[in-house]
Amino acid sequence: MELLTTNNVWMMLCTALVFFMHLGFSFLEIGLTRQKNTINILFKNFFIITMGLIVYCLVGFNLMYPGDFNIIDAFGGILGFAGPGLDAAAAADLSYSEGYTYWTDFLFQGMFAATAGTIISGAVAGRIKINAFMLIVFLYVLIVYPIVGSWQWGGGFLSTFTDEVGFYDFAGSTLVHSVGGWGGLVIIYLLGARKGKFDSSGKAVAIPGSNIPLSAAGVLILWLGWFGFNGGSVLSADPANTSLVLVTTCLAAAAGGLGASFLSTLMYKNLDITMFMNGVLGGLVGITAGADQMGPTSAIIIGAIGGAVVVLGVALLDKCKLDDPVGAIPVHLFAGIWGTLAVGLFGASAGFDQFMVQLASTGIVGVFCVIGASIIALIVKSIMGLRVSDEEEEIGLDISEHGTKAYFSS
Repeated sequence: MELLTTNNVWMMLCTALVFFMHLGFSFLEIGLTRQKNTINILFKNFFIITMGLIVYCLVGFNLMYPGDFNIIDAFGGILGFAGPGLDAAAAADLSYSEGYTYWTDFLFQGMFAATAGTIISGAVAGRIKINAFMLIVFLYVLIVYPIVGSWQWGGGFLSTFTDEVGFYDFAGSTLVHSVGGWGGLVIIYLLGARKGKFDSSGKAVAIPGSNIPLSAAGVLILWLGWFGFNGGSVLSADPANTSLVLVTTCLAAAAGGLGASFLSTLMYKNLDITMFMNGVLGGLVGITAGADQMGPTSAIIIGAIGGAVVVLGVALLDKCKLDDPVGAIPVHLFAGIWGTLAVGLFGASAGFDQFMVQLASTGIVGVFCVIGASIIALIVKSIMGLRVSDEEEEIGLDISEHGTKAYFSS
């Protein structure tokens, strides 16, 4: 009982830290975009966490863990759902063998589901209709995220990819970050770039953010929250494993910032703070797949390369004329892919077989997410359209979509 309590308290603390990350995402997105879209960004982020938790309760948790305890049954059969899994009493008994309660497991996993939706929010900032965004993210979190999660964390086919080797993703470099990144990539392709992002010759034009100090606060909040994101994924308060995960997470973040700053300085001959900040996030995303399997040196290498991947990813998107105002796709998709593959290079079972399983699984998830996001986005586009008008974009989404603005002069 004492061990259960200790593990459960740690998991609840980590849940709170992951929840806190949503403030970090909000700050980061607000600061890197124009002031006239601040209310719109806040509205999207509030919608994601509220909708995400409800949808994960009603559908996602059971879809992601088929045959497990049905959370609806524990609430007395809300909406008439009948769960095929365990009843509440049996779930309580299993808490002792699992090391934490099902209630805590649901809440922790629900925060991850909302995170996948938040990644899309940053990529599409500044030009998407709010109703279209809400419907797309609702369907993506409802269907795509839990299905992909069930393939690995729910004991599906990726977890036993071959007789000898299974796909490994400790805390979600692919299952959370790349899932959100693939969705964002599809939607920004369909949306097109913000007005003024590319000049007549197709060259990318920098659109400065409205509040870089706020973005910096967001990154530091996210770094702190990642201690819960990765630390909670140990699924216990085991001192050795938890301490290792926190060390590798922190070292990768530091190396990611330095790696991105160094490469961006070589490429652009200036000390870009936004690249530095996104490099920290790239390091965090990169280590997330194997934080429990790496030593300090491997974590530093993975983080540094993750930061460099972010810088190169930003350049790639510009070359492809794809507009991602906050760098969500380089950070979450490109660094997420790198981190997933890094398990096959540096992890406990590193080798050709493990690397190929990581590579194949990344491809399978990517294809499914691209198809799913495309179907969802095209259906929504046919119903209501995706993009606001040029005039609405010019005056800002705060006024055109919400009828107010974030800041008023005294």
